[in-house]
Amino acid sequence: MPYTPILATLGYILSPDKTSVLMLHRNSRPDDQHFGKYNGLGGKIEPQEDIVSGMRREIWEESALEVRSMTLRGTINWLGFGKNGESWFVFIFRIDAWQGIPLTSNEEGTLEWIPLPKLMALNLWPGDKFFLPLVFNTDPRQFHGVMPYENGEMVSWNYQLI
Repeated sequence: MPYTPILATLGYILSPDKTSVLMLHRNSRPDDQHFGKYNGLGGKIEPQEDIVSGMRREIWEESALEVRSMTLRGTINWLGFGKNGESWFVFIFRIDAWQGIPLTSNEEGTLEWIPLPKLMALNLWPGDKFFLPLVFNTDPRQFHGVMPYENGEMVSWNYQLI
């Protein structure tokens, strides 16, 4: 059987002074798989859309910000992560420059500027603590990892830098 993951983007928007990141607190829908957790912004790639266009669209839809500069920091193959065990292959971006005034909330929850030193103290998915340092470090190499999930729990994490 061919491998057919859901293709998606995930973006982390830095403040103009690069000391905070805009996070989505998923607190609007109790039936949300991510309810109560903090996450970056993003979502599924649409048909006929490339990953850059998809990231720009998702940032606009979820925050009303127009992306001016972004860096692909890496990819993660999240096997079995979906609500029904679907696999997700996600392109992870750091948004370094943008234009506009961010929304304070959207249909998924509230948007909050979090100081980078406090990021790891948030209610994140346990696996986020493994890759988030790679998103914000100064190493120019990209990371490409695999993080399998079983029954909603992270099983392992391994990655390569290129």
